[in-house]
Amino acid sequence: MHEDSPPPRSILLVTGLSGAGKSSILRILEDLGHEVIDNPPLGMLDEIVARAEKPVAIGVDSRTRGFDATLVLAALSRLRINPHLHAQLIYATAEESVLLRRYTATRRRHPQASHGTVKEGIEAEIRLTSPLRAAADVVIDTTDLPPPELRQLVEARFGQWEDGRGEGLTVALMSFAFPAGLPREADMVFDARFLRNPYYDPSLSALTGLDPQVAAYVQADPDYSGFLDRIDGLLELVLPRFVQEGKKYATIAIGCSGGRHRSVTLVEALAQRLGAEPQQGVSGDGQGESVSPASSPRGQWPVVVMHRELARQGRSSWRWANRPGGGQQPSDDSPAS
Repeated sequence: MHEDSPPPRSILLVTGLSGAGKSSILRILEDLGHEVIDNPPLGMLDEIVARAEKPVAIGVDSRTRGFDATLVLAALSRLRINPHLHAQLIYATAEESVLLRRYTATRRRHPQASHGTVKEGIEAEIRLTSPLRAAADVVIDTTDLPPPELRQLVEARFGQWEDGRGEGLTVALMSFAFPAGLPREADMVFDARFLRNPYYDPSLSALTGLDPQVAAYVQADPDYSGFLDRIDGLLELVLPRFVQEGKKYATIAIGCSGGRHRSVTLVEALAQRLGAEPQQGVSGDGQGESVSPASSPRGQWPVVVMHRELARQGRSSWRWANRPGGGQQPSDDSPAS
């Protein structure tokens, strides 16, 4: 594409399980400037996109007339052929028990349970939409995601910031527990389980990596600094290449056994480094050579911090470490440096 050509127009197909937050995601995208159409006939997707003049978000689910996962994927493939479009598929999901609770609270009828129970409807919809989940560019699990954090997550991934920062790359740093499963959205995964574990210290077990005592304990491990430095150095190499590839969002995940101590400490420390402005006049080997801001990821892009297992325990799990437009978001939960 010629360098003077406008960037490809964003086309987002939003699908998923009923009750998992698809409508909320569409409302957020509308607030971000997308033209939103919910549940049009599948045969009209190409025409809708052709007529639109700005980014479009289209809701597609099992209520859509003529719904068929194969047809949705075929339409998505046609859109992706067009070099003037950037088409992505978003899939909203949640655990079955949460979906049941949400439907019980609202007393709404499940679209796939006209003659059965809500549970049967959920199971049928999971089967019906499973090909879409497998093909999705982004899977958003709202099981433990309060509405404000869902909004922040969608804004971080699909917002276009006035100063252009969001046009390059948004970096998401996530802590997680390996026994609970790898984060599906992770682009890079690091394993912190070799570091000594605060869990076995009775005075620290109930705390998290957001507490200064835990952070200090983890940082005292003789291999902690080397591990953090190597992750930092690898990101300094890789993140600019992600930008060259056209990636708009990169998730860097660090895991440990429980997702509460070591991984949280490392994510917070890495966020502090990536959110800092690049230093001039000092090279990585300390020889005094100048470090160009253009070649360093520090301070360039918005940085989001997410702690998956803390969210599942009801803790606030999402914050900006480096906001779009610059500046860090203060947090009372952040560990002492």
